[in-house]
Amino acid sequence: MLDILGGRYGTCDGASRRSFLRVGMLGAFGLALPDLLRARAAAAARAKDTAVIQIFLGGGPTHIDTYDLKPNAPKEFRGEFKPIATNVPGIELCELFPQQAKVADKLAVIRSLHHTTSDHNVGSHWVMTGFSSAPQAQRNERPSAGSIVARLRGANKPGIPSYVAVPNAPPFSQAAYLGPGYNPFGLNGNPVNDVKVRNLDLPGGLTLDRLDDRRYLLGKLDKINRQRDASGAMEGMDRFTAEAYEMITGPNARKAFDLSQEDPKARDRYGRTQVGQGCLLARRLVEAGVSFVTVSEGNWDHHGQVFQNCRRQLPPLDTAIAALVTDLYERGLADRVLLLVWGEFGRTPRVNGGSGRDHWPGSMSALVSGGGLKMGQVIGATNSKAEYPTERALRPEDMLRTVYQVLDIDPRHAFLNDSGRPMPVLNQGEPIRELV
Repeated sequence: MLDILGGRYGTCDGASRRSFLRVGMLGAFGLALPDLLRARAAAAARAKDTAVIQIFLGGGPTHIDTYDLKPNAPKEFRGEFKPIATNVPGIELCELFPQQAKVADKLAVIRSLHHTTSDHNVGSHWVMTGFSSAPQAQRNERPSAGSIVARLRGANKPGIPSYVAVPNAPPFSQAAYLGPGYNPFGLNGNPVNDVKVRNLDLPGGLTLDRLDDRRYLLGKLDKINRQRDASGAMEGMDRFTAEAYEMITGPNARKAFDLSQEDPKARDRYGRTQVGQGCLLARRLVEAGVSFVTVSEGNWDHHGQVFQNCRRQLPPLDTAIAALVTDLYERGLADRVLLLVWGEFGRTPRVNGGSGRDHWPGSMSALVSGGGLKMGQVIGATNSKAEYPTERALRPEDMLRTVYQVLDIDPRHAFLNDSGRPMPVLNQGEPIRELV
C-alpha cells in the first residue's frame, strides 16, 4: 500500500488535523488504461502549461494583523502591530512583513473575502472545494481544487505527480467521488531535513522486469472488475498506478523532490523552516511539471496570545513568500504559475480576554501572485474595524473560479458522484475581474 502519513497540528475543536492517505497497491501496478491515457493526452494538448502553488494556513490566520491592519481602530481592535509602506504607493502591510513589502508590486492583496461559517471543518472544505459541507464532515464531500486539476489536467510533464501536498495533506484536500487516485501525493517528513520520498523507490527485491510482469498481470485481472465499476474508483486507481509507475521507473520525480540539489544560499533565502523549505520544494515541483502543489502550514488557530504567536510565525512566512515570489518572476514562471495564500477564515477583529482572536468568517484576506494576473494592487476593503466587507465582497468560490481560469478548467464540467448524480466543478462564483 502507499501510505502517506504526515504530521499533526491542532485546532480548538479538539480534532487532530493529521493527514492520511492510503491508496492502492504500489507494488502491484494494475494498469490496462489506454483510453484513460489517450484522454489525458488530449486534455494536456488543449491545456495551457499552467500550475498553482497554494499555501494553506490551517486554523485561520488573523487578517487584521497581517494584510488588513486598522491602525486608527480602537485599541481592542487594532492590536499591537503597525503598518509599513511597500514599494507600491498606498499599499501597506504588517510591520512583520518587510520582505513582502519589497515585492508588493508582484502581489495582489484581497481584503474582502468572506463566507458564513466559523467551523474549521466547513470553512476548510469551503476554501478547498468551493462548496460548504456538513459540520460533522470528516472527509471531502466534494473534490478539492487540486484533485479537480489532477483529474482534468494531469501533470504538465510525464514522470511527475499531478497534485502534491507538502509536507502532508491538509484537511479536505482529497478527491471525494473522483477516487483515491486523485488524492495528493505527499511527503513523509519535514522538508527541512531533506526527507527521502520512500514511495519513489522500488520495494525490496522488486526489479523493473518483475514490476513490468506484475503490471501486465494485474491489468488482465482488473479487466473484469473495471467493466463492472460505475463509481470511477478503478479509473482513479488506473491514473494513480500509471503515474506511480512513471515516477518509480524514471528520474524526474526523484530529482524534483531532492532539495539537496539546491544551492545552500537559495535554501537560506527561503529560510530553513518548514514553510520556507516547503515553498522552495513547491517551486521545484512546478518547474518539474506538477500542476498543483499545496504547502500546508498549520497552527494558526490563535484563540490566545495572538500577537506573541504572530511574532513567531509571521517572519518565517514573510521570508518564504517573498523568496518564492521573487523566484517565480526571476525564473520566468510568473505568467504560468499562480501563488495563492489563505486559510479557512479570519479572526475576530476584537481581541478577546486571552489576548487572542477567535473564529471570524465575516472577513478574511488572501494573497495572490503571478499566474499572468494583474499585480501591485489591493482588491476590496472592510469597514474601519475589519469586521465585514464594504467594497467588492468576494467569496471562496470567486477565488477558486479565478484559479480555474488560470488553469483553463471549465467550472461547468460535471462529474458523476457515487450516486450517479452530475456534480459541477463549481456552481457559483465569477473570476475576480480586477485580477484578470
